Amino acid sequence: MSKNRSLIVFFVSLVVFAECGCTQKLSTTPNLFVGSEENPFADVPEEFQSNEVVLYYLTDREPTTDRNGNLKYGFGRSESLALGRCVVSIGRDVPWDTLVKESRTRKRSQSLPLRVTEITEIVRAPSSVTRFVEIDGRPQPKPEILAARAETTAKIGELLTARLAMTPRKELFVFVHGFNNTFDEAAYRMAQLWHFMGRVGVPIIYTWPAGSPGLLRGYTHDRESGEFTIFHLRESLRFLAACEDVEKIHIVAHSRGTDVLLSALRELHIECRAQGVDTRKALKLGTVVLAAADLDVQVTRMRVVADGLHHVPEMMTIYLSEDDRAIGIASWLFSSARRLGQMVFGDLTAEQHESMALFPEIQFVDVDLRTDWMGHGYFISNPAVLSDLILVLRDGRMPGVEHGRPLRHVVGQFWELDRDYPQFEE
Repeated sequence: MSKNRSLIVFFVSLVVFAECGCTQKLSTTPNLFVGSEENPFADVPEEFQSNEVVLYYLTDREPTTDRNGNLKYGFGRSESLALGRCVVSIGRDVPWDTLVKESRTRKRSQSLPLRVTEITEIVRAPSSVTRFVEIDGRPQPKPEILAARAETTAKIGELLTARLAMTPRKELFVFVHGFNNTFDEAAYRMAQLWHFMGRVGVPIIYTWPAGSPGLLRGYTHDRESGEFTIFHLRESLRFLAACEDVEKIHIVAHSRGTDVLLSALRELHIECRAQGVDTRKALKLGTVVLAAADLDVQVTRMRVVADGLHHVPEMMTIYLSEDDRAIGIASWLFSSARRLGQMVFGDLTAEQHESMALFPEIQFVDVDLRTDWMGHGYFISNPAVLSDLILVLRDGRMPGVEHGRPLRHVVGQFWELDRDYPQFEE
C-alpha cells in the first residue's frame, strides 16, 4: 500500500472512530439544571413520566431482523420511506422520581445506560421510483401511486395528531444524524435531547442509510447514501408539515446530516419559490440547528447564501469548534480551505460581516470545549453546549444576556460559550 493511501486510510479510520463513538449512557446533566431551582420535568405530562422515551422515526434504511427475528434497520438503502415508533429506555427499571433527581445533578448515584427496547414500523410509503403516465398531456405518477402517497400522508397525520394531543406544545423536534451512525445511535441522541428539554412536543429521528462497514469504502458508501436520501427527507418534511395540528417544526442536524438537510431544504425552497409559496410557512419551519457541520464553507455559500436559504427558518444556530478533529480530517481529505464546522469569524471578509448583520436570526456559536478526544459530539455530550441547545430549541432565545442566553459576544453574528455556561448575573 502506498504512503498516501496509508495516510488516507488512517485518517478516515479516525473519522469512523469519531462518528461511532456515541455515548451509550445518559449524558452529563446540562449546566442549566445543576444547582438551579429550574426543574425542566415539573410539567411533563403524566403519560411521559417514565424511564422510557417514545419517539417516532422516518427512515429509508432497508429493514432487516436480528437473530431473534426482531425488526432492525441496517445500512442498506430502501427505495420506500417508512415511519415507525421507537422506544429508548434510560436505565433499567428506574422510577420516574429517581430519574428526575439523577437528571438534575452532576454526580449521579447510578449509571443510566441507554437501550433501544422496541422498534415498530407503522406505515410504509410506496416506492419512490415509480412509472409515469401521460395525463392531460403531462407526465405524472400513476393515479394509484398518488392515492397511496395521499394515504400515507393521512396516516402520518393521524399518528402525529394523536401524539400532539398528549402535549400542550404542538411542535415537532426532528434530528438528522451524521456519517456512520446506526439507527440506535440516532435514537439515543434524540432521546437524550428530548428528555433534557423537558419532554415537550414530539421527538422524531430522520435516519438515513449510514453505518456501512469498512474504511474508505464505508465512508464513500455513506456519502452516497447521503445523496440517496435527499429525496426521502424532502418527502418526510412534506408529510410532517401536512399535519394540520403541527404548528412548528424544529430541526437539528449533525455532521454529514447537515449536508443532507441543507440539500433537501434547498430543493424544497427552489420548488416553493417556483410556485410562489412562502417556504417557511409551507414547511412550518422554526429553528434550524447545524452542529459540527461537515460542509465546505465555499460550497455552503453557493448552496445556502446564493439561494437565500438562510432566510427560510425563523432562526438558524450554527455550532463551530476549531478543536473538532473529525471536521479537521474531513477538511484535509477534501482539500477544503475551511469546513463550516471549524469556521471562525476571521474567515469572513468585512463585506461579508456587514451583509450578515442584516440577518440577526443567524448565529454562530464558537465552542472551545472538548468532551472526547475527537471533539465531534459536543452538542449532546458537553453540558455547556447542551444547555445552550436547550435554550435555543425549547425556548427559542436569541443570544445575549438580555434574552436569557448569556453567550459572550465576539463580533457580528459570532458568539462564544465556556465550560461554565450559562452563568446568569445576580
